[in-house]
Amino acid sequence: MTPDPTPFAQRLTERSLSLATRLCLGLDPRPDPYSGGRQELRRHTLEVLDACAPYVVCVKPQVAFYEALGVWGMQVLEEVCAAARSLNLPIIVDAKRGDIGSTAAAYAQAWLGGNHAGDALTVNPFLGFETLTPFVDTARANGGAVFVLVKTSNPGQADLQSGGVSEQVAAEVARLGAEEGEGLGRVGAVIGATHPQELAHWRAAMPQAPLLLPGLGAQGARAADLVAAFLPGGTGAVVSASRGIQYAAGLDVSAAREAARGFRDELNAALA
Repeated sequence: MTPDPTPFAQRLTERSLSLATRLCLGLDPRPDPYSGGRQELRRHTLEVLDACAPYVVCVKPQVAFYEALGVWGMQVLEEVCAAARSLNLPIIVDAKRGDIGSTAAAYAQAWLGGNHAGDALTVNPFLGFETLTPFVDTARANGGAVFVLVKTSNPGQADLQSGGVSEQVAAEVARLGAEEGEGLGRVGAVIGATHPQELAHWRAAMPQAPLLLPGLGAQGARAADLVAAFLPGGTGAVVSASRGIQYAAGLDVSAAREAARGFRDELNAALA
């Protein structure tokens, strides 16, 4: 993959403003709905991507769903990434990788520089902050970004992310961002859209971090509650919806397109 010299946050901002969208399309193909088998899954996933592209600022494939399909699923993931690049659509690979030393470096190379790589990668900091270094370095070398898990959308996050732990991670994200000077940096944060009452706190704690807000739609988050995550002008954050778009009405691609348009419009109305 040839690195894009344009910083990832700049690409997000430019696309967001040019298309008036803050919506991130999650693509999580699940085999059960597809009576036609693998090829129907592949075709439908690519058709949803193409249909929704005009309404989204980026795409976020969740790696687990592709890994579950075996080698063939990873080939589909590569096709999804190639199709997104042809649409000039930034890719956030949702793999939540994190490990030590050379293993972290290998993960970073695979997901930020390989054939199925994205422009950005979600990473897990809970093995220690030094384990972020290979991911951040590889992202910078490839014109990409990382989104560090700070406050995830699932109810059980409180088991490990309470008691000031998320605040410590946010402080490290802010420190890494400050190394890049002014403006949005290459080190972002994952903040669940299911924590609307906390968004102003996290935005203040990480003023230079692009924020990825998962949980719109099926997980219950509402566009109207997410305004505090954005910077002036409605930039600096993207809001992800997956099942609520891809399977808005079974395998109806037109329904997926309309769901994406609806979420886009709800976010724009909230930010107006």
